Amino acid sequence: MTSLLRRTKPIKAIRNPAQIPHQLTQTPTPARPRQNPCLSQLQTLNPSRVLQFVSFSTQSSSKFPEYEMPSVTWGVVQGRKEKLVSRVIICDYLKTLGIVPDELENLELPSTVEVMRERVEFLQKLGLTIDDINEYPLMLGCSVRKNIIPVLGYLEKIGIQRSKLGEFLKNYPQVLHASVVVELAPVVKFLRGLDVEKLDIGYVLQKYPELLGFKLEGTMSTSVAYLVSIGISPRDIGPMVTQYPYLLGMRVGTMIKPLVDYLVSFGLPKKILARMLEKRAYILGYDLEETVKPNVECLLSFGIRREALASVIAQYPQILGLPLKAKLSSQQYFFNLKLKIDPDGFARVIEKMPQIVSLHQHVIMKPVDFLLGRVISSEDVAKMIVKCPQLIALRVELMKNSYYFFKTEMGRPIKELVEFPEYFTYSLESRIKPRYQRLKSRGIRCSLNWLLNCSDQRFEERLQGDYIETEGVGPTFCVGGKLELPGSEIVSDEEDESDDEVLYRRTVCL
Repeated sequence: MTSLLRRTKPIKAIRNPAQIPHQLTQTPTPARPRQNPCLSQLQTLNPSRVLQFVSFSTQSSSKFPEYEMPSVTWGVVQGRKEKLVSRVIICDYLKTLGIVPDELENLELPSTVEVMRERVEFLQKLGLTIDDINEYPLMLGCSVRKNIIPVLGYLEKIGIQRSKLGEFLKNYPQVLHASVVVELAPVVKFLRGLDVEKLDIGYVLQKYPELLGFKLEGTMSTSVAYLVSIGISPRDIGPMVTQYPYLLGMRVGTMIKPLVDYLVSFGLPKKILARMLEKRAYILGYDLEETVKPNVECLLSFGIRREALASVIAQYPQILGLPLKAKLSSQQYFFNLKLKIDPDGFARVIEKMPQIVSLHQHVIMKPVDFLLGRVISSEDVAKMIVKCPQLIALRVELMKNSYYFFKTEMGRPIKELVEFPEYFTYSLESRIKPRYQRLKSRGIRCSLNWLLNCSDQRFEERLQGDYIETEGVGPTFCVGGKLELPGSEIVSDEEDESDDEVLYRRTVCL
């Protein structure tokens, strides 16, 4: 009983109003609705900081009313409404410019028309038109400061001129979404690793800007590895990429390898094919089914022998990509009508000099008219052309000099020129005159073939012999000078040759 009283005393003492703390004696307030946690945190802030926050909100809201926070429910309901309203306003603005905003439905757009206007005007200053933007409207989702300026600055740094940045974006607007560090810089480093010159990087990317979107471990690495495997020197990959960067985007299994296998099937050695591709990488771009195979069938249909196809391709690889049927038909008709050369003779001419398919007819007639003017019959001229088609690609001025030396100094009959028309293809100053003077000093008389159709070493051996060796059928004649047909220009007959040209000449003689 005593212990019970002791326990109740403290209770009574606590219930005594005199002993209750002052804070607990206040009249209880009715329950309030549950407040936002952000507001409760705001109430615990330092009063000075709260004043600063309120003043900033007031100032900012006066300038940017769209960021005003009038109530606690703004982030839940009104924010969503404001986004929808701002999107509608921006889309209406784009429509007034002629931009179709349909593809921007799932794209995050800026919150104000002013920001969108800045993007549009920036792109227009680069040279893009409204039509260009409509071609790829997703570029409007790129921030000027975060995306566009860093990307354009890097492109300008690697060699693309500022005046051409607009054209670059027209061709590849997806670059605006790329990261300079993660995506663009590694591709440029890869190209430099292929020995693409630093000054050529901008040129390569302007020709094929899609390279900036490729993965390094994908198609590009595979293409390079295969080209090296067929005999192309690694140091020549860089010049090939500079000449034809599209090869880095070609799949080996479906594009490069089938073309290589098809050309090798005609007896063209891979080593020769590799040299061809090093100098003319654009051959890889010829479509096998639509262009190469039909052109090969066209050559066969015009009488070119299958065993001669490798020689024809090695001499003039561009023939694989020409509109060949129309060119061959036109030239065959011209040769038959003007030069009196039948279709079979025309086929032999193409085998020896396939560049004729691209030679202009008025260029062909100049040396022909010169020969006809030297009292050589049209039948003999036709025989000379079939035997040595290179005649019709020579400059008349050089032919005149060689002919007058032949008539005045050598005093030989025209019949020898008909039998050996290759005489006109040799250099007068470096081969014909020196060799003739040595024969004349020794009193030796020989045919033009014996005199000219041999190397300098072989000619010295012949001079040291005690007798004139009998002439036999030797290897196929090879032209001594370079042969280039840039449009309608006449061929040059320079004597100096690169190692590749010598290799091509030897290939033709195989």
